[in-house]
Amino acid sequence: MNPGRFPPIGTFLEFGPEDPVFGLLLLAGPAVVALIAASGRTPLTLGITAGYVVFFFSYVLYRGTR
Repeated sequence: MNPGRFPPIGTFLEFGPEDPVFGLLLLAGPAVVALIAASGRTPLTLGITAGYVVFFFSYVLYRGTR
């Protein structure tokens, strides 16, 4: 059985290494963590982190429903 033919799994396999936005988000994650580690918890870093998390989950939901 091919797991990619099962609809819930196939949807998530569609956006992976071939999706440039998803790849960029995965690469930006450690940079956001490093920014927080270097700068400490400030309103600016909290805003950047919140924006990253919201954009990440929004994009995953968008691709999951498309």
